[in-house]
Amino acid sequence: MESPQEVAEPAGFCCSLKCFVKLLRLAVNVVSTIFFIKAQAPEPYIVISAFEVTIIFCFIVLYTCKLDRVLRAFFWPLFDVINSMVTTLSMLIVSVLALIPETSKMSILGGISLLPVERTLILR
Repeated sequence: MESPQEVAEPAGFCCSLKCFVKLLRLAVNVVSTIFFIKAQAPEPYIVISAFEVTIIFCFIVLYTCKLDRVLRAFFWPLFDVINSMVTTLSMLIVSVLALIPETSKMSILGGISLLPVERTLILR
């Protein structure tokens, strides 16, 4: 008589590559927001990067708590892709605009720190 084989549960969101990419995006956006605040950059730079931090955090909470499976009225992967495209465009514009004027080193660091986010999102 054969013993039943254990069925391995799929790893949750916290152990996935998707989680790693979202946490990396969150960390980079938090760092750039801090740089913009320290540099006293124009308010749109701070607001856009802080708003993106909030959105990324909400997506992480959504996937970690498995609310995407509870709220089936929305197609969450499509929202995630649209968010990635809008983030790429807005953060690219903010990072380029932060690099154009010779304002301060912190503002330049904030603009440069956003550039890897766009590359990660484009390659995804």
